[in-house]
Amino acid sequence: MEFLPVLDVFPPERQRRWTVLLRLLLLIPQFFTLWVLGVVAALAVILGWFAALVLGRLPVFAAGYLTSYLGYAVRVGGYAMLLVDRYPPFALDAPDYPVRAEFQPGPLNRWAVFFRVILVIPAAIVQAVVYGGWAVCAFFFWVIVLVLGRTPVPIFQASASVLRYGLRVQAYLYMVSSAYPKRLLGDRPNRDYDPAWGAASATRPLVLVSAAQWLLVLFIFFGVAGEVISSGGDWSDNGTTMYGARPASVSTPASVPPSPLVSVRTP
Repeated sequence: MEFLPVLDVFPPERQRRWTVLLRLLLLIPQFFTLWVLGVVAALAVILGWFAALVLGRLPVFAAGYLTSYLGYAVRVGGYAMLLVDRYPPFALDAPDYPVRAEFQPGPLNRWAVFFRVILVIPAAIVQAVVYGGWAVCAFFFWVIVLVLGRTPVPIFQASASVLRYGLRVQAYLYMVSSAYPKRLLGDRPNRDYDPAWGAASATRPLVLVSAAQWLLVLFIFFGVAGEVISSGGDWSDNGTTMYGARPASVSTPASVPPSPLVSVRTP
């Protein structure tokens, strides 16, 4: 069985309201750092893609950097999505941080590597839709956490599921995982994991309560609606462009930063 990248989140009981209030401002240095690291990651993906076609696996240097980069990105994403309160360290390796990602890079199918960008398109579309829907709800989540001083379980689980799925899409695209992204709607007892194993974290296994599942459905609805609206929804002057026929992008409210794992970079 192929190993799916794992997301472990250890949420605090309470969040400091002042960090919630200033979350966007606090994240500015992290977004800049991610941009710089992302430039290097893009080069590593390009070199790794050619090497994987020959070797059938990523070179050690590429796998090491890309897993570290994705780990950094998911830590920033977890902080941005109000899953944790502790500020992410400016380090590629942070084993003690309460948001952790686990990868197991291994052998790769050369045909799957060659057609990677094409194969990832369906998962990338799902990723864009759910992140777009989450962004629509993000302001309301922010207000709720600011008032309560904590992240309610349904919001935590739904946001963690979105973050985990985005991590798996990026890991597949970056070739640090051969497993196709799945389980957006959480893990299923006795099928995706053995209940006897116990819980390693709040997200391993990620078994969603009903309210969290409905939030994900809401994300999908808002994300699809955003795609439809941004596609124009009308005929062109010459009658050749149909409703929804051209590529669309989800518009994100100006007050809500996109997660570091939203954008899909291609080699």
